[in-house]
Amino acid sequence: MTRAGPLTGLRVLDMATVVAAPFGATLCADAGAQVVKLELPEGNDALRGLAPTALYWKVLNRGKKGISLDVRQPAGRELFLKLIADFDVLVENFRPGTLDKWGLDWDTLQRHNPRLSVLRLTGFGQTGPYAGRPGFARIFEAMSGLANLTGESGGGPLHINFPLGDSIAGLFAAFAIASLAHERALCPEAPGRDVDLSATEALLRVLEPLAAEHEFEDVVRSRAGARATYTAPSNIYRTRDEQWFTLVGSSDAIFRRLCAAMEMPELATDARFTNNPGRVRHLEALDAIIAQWSAQREFTDLGACLEKNAVPFSKIYSIADVIEDPHFVARQAIVRLPDPELGSVPAPAAVPRFGAVAAAAPRTGPSTGEHNAAIYGPLGLTAADLAKLRAARVI
Repeated sequence: MTRAGPLTGLRVLDMATVVAAPFGATLCADAGAQVVKLELPEGNDALRGLAPTALYWKVLNRGKKGISLDVRQPAGRELFLKLIADFDVLVENFRPGTLDKWGLDWDTLQRHNPRLSVLRLTGFGQTGPYAGRPGFARIFEAMSGLANLTGESGGGPLHINFPLGDSIAGLFAAFAIASLAHERALCPEAPGRDVDLSATEALLRVLEPLAAEHEFEDVVRSRAGARATYTAPSNIYRTRDEQWFTLVGSSDAIFRRLCAAMEMPELATDARFTNNPGRVRHLEALDAIIAQWSAQREFTDLGACLEKNAVPFSKIYSIADVIEDPHFVARQAIVRLPDPELGSVPAPAAVPRFGAVAAAAPRTGPSTGEHNAAIYGPLGLTAADLAKLRAARVI
């Protein structure tokens, strides 16, 4: 038998939209929390419209129960305040002051559940001159300095083709919720917390050395293509058969092994390359040597040589490569989520794994209001009550 996830018993009400905050709530569901997804009756979360079959919505909101509720209506607000009595954490991502405008300010929420914590994930936080601005991943990536690191040297900055800023903010959201659960376990009667999470500050947090480099070394780290400017060699190279691969040889020991793999032992004793600071200073020359060596070899032979000498490298994978890789297959890194419309949908497995046996794959995200009866029934609402609320577009 597998043990329940470590967040089992924690109840999270996710009324956020799009990616960042809902992703954080989903990570908690992966770890065993009961997460209820609250949407407007129209089901107009923008994430549902990013693909014809809403695949992103289905996988991002996996493992959640789904309810619909318009908290802007008096009847919806009244039902919401009943609903939160049994929840530990409320997750929202509206612009600051939005819940207050709907009559769901902090004091009101605390009167109805003093133990409730509220996680507010916005682009720029609850305070400051930018607090009211709309936030999207590319804005976070630009303002945090992340986009300034991406692109070719001398060229313009780039975004990657994925909302990475949202995902990083979601990781911080999950960490915050797990921290709240730990505090509640230590102090069951502790009052709830009002948590202010800025997505831009989350990205700043993971770019932690940049401010120190700027102050003490007068360095503004910028674009360098695929090359790292803090360790060498570390770049993407191309083989004779047009395969791209990444290689890291930053430690002195690994660099010596790379020299052996390349059958160029003299490079290990070259005064320019004997330590990492020297290799960084002369990385143009070093990269040119490695690029020429790579371009003369087929990837299969090159890879065998690097692997034999324990040099870290990898082909640049597409998602097709990921799905077919024997290591990922053996670990079931991609699982199939049951789905009532599509049968099943492939998605990444839960990370990390709490124990040797992975938990069963959860179902894909719910349809709008799918679990209204199951969630609202215990609050005393009958089928007739639900029908009346549905007719009024409250649910």
